[in-house]
Amino acid sequence: MADEDEPGSTPRRASAWMILAVVAAALVVCCCSAAVGLLISWSAGLFHTPT
Repeated sequence: MADEDEPGSTPRRASAWMILAVVAAALVVCCCSAAVGLLISWSAGLFHTPT
């Protein structure tokens, strides 16, 4: 008899919703850090044309 058939065993694989939540959280963190970096670069004058 396999371990998965026992009623009290915990599932070994994460559910699809948990995987999607982790991926979405990673994308939010990446996008927010990129936005903060662009904001800092803009405020430092890196995107302004030299005069």
